[in-house]
Amino acid sequence: MYKYTVKRILLMIPTLAGAAILIFGLMRLIPGDICELRMAGEGAWVDPSAIEACRNDLGLNDHFLVQFWDFVWGFIIFDLGPSMWTGKPITTEIALRFQLSVEVAILATITGVVIALPLGIISAVKQNTWIDYCVRSFSIAGIAMPSFWLGIIIILGLLITTQHWFGEPWMPPIEYIPIWEDPAQNLLQLIWPAIATGYRYSAVATRMTRSALLEVLREDYIRTARAKGLIEKLIINRHALKNSMLPVVTIVGIEFAFLMGGLVVTEQVFNLNGLGKLFVESVLNHDYALTQALVMLVALIFVITNFIVDLIYAMLDPRIRYS
Repeated sequence: MYKYTVKRILLMIPTLAGAAILIFGLMRLIPGDICELRMAGEGAWVDPSAIEACRNDLGLNDHFLVQFWDFVWGFIIFDLGPSMWTGKPITTEIALRFQLSVEVAILATITGVVIALPLGIISAVKQNTWIDYCVRSFSIAGIAMPSFWLGIIIILGLLITTQHWFGEPWMPPIEYIPIWEDPAQNLLQLIWPAIATGYRYSAVATRMTRSALLEVLREDYIRTARAKGLIEKLIINRHALKNSMLPVVTIVGIEFAFLMGGLVVTEQVFNLNGLGKLFVESVLNHDYALTQALVMLVALIFVITNFIVDLIYAMLDPRIRYS
């Protein structure tokens, strides 16, 4: 297991290096200049020397390789520098939103897994029955329904319900409150976007659980276990379920990493100032430094998530770590 873990850690390095080269090069190909946007964004005339001085201050006139080295070294030592647009430290800008996005991702993951595993198992065991059809309809609806649209429906439902029962409509909180300051208020704000995104999450995981479990249930060793007279519940829990979890774990890991930066519209619906919203703002403002840092952060999250998934693979199937 030790050699397997070290090997997986070493494989993370070229992945991150490739991501750094790709994002650095692509950001330089985007048309537009942040200095022109900052100083002449409203159409006013600006002295070209002032724009040139701005570019010198931001290091945009440095050699391409010098800029790339500063970017990579800053990422290694966790000193990402100031934002080109706001002037504030990038670590501060990200930290303000990172905890919110992490909490939403964790809550959505818990919601999705709690819903997906029981439904996927029941659907596979009760194949082609009315229960199976209901679960499949539920999962297909979750895949077809955008999470932001479900979020709008949730908000409208809460508005109507609270207005009817309490005489005052419920509104999404404007300011984010950390969970260690006020757990009740924090969950009241984040549980609804977690449910909206977790439903789609659960739909994908439910279908994967069902298909993986059905494939395992047709294996010879499952027929042998049944022929020996083992209880069906024991066969499912001890023999079939564990062997069908590899693709489900993959889906869970990919979805969790996606939630860290891919909920732009859902964040807008629920008035959340997360990483997705910061992504859009940094691209619109041509803030190279902040955009590069955010992309590398998401790439790092994907790499770490895949690393954890690989370790779970090795625990579920010993043949993987011995191969």
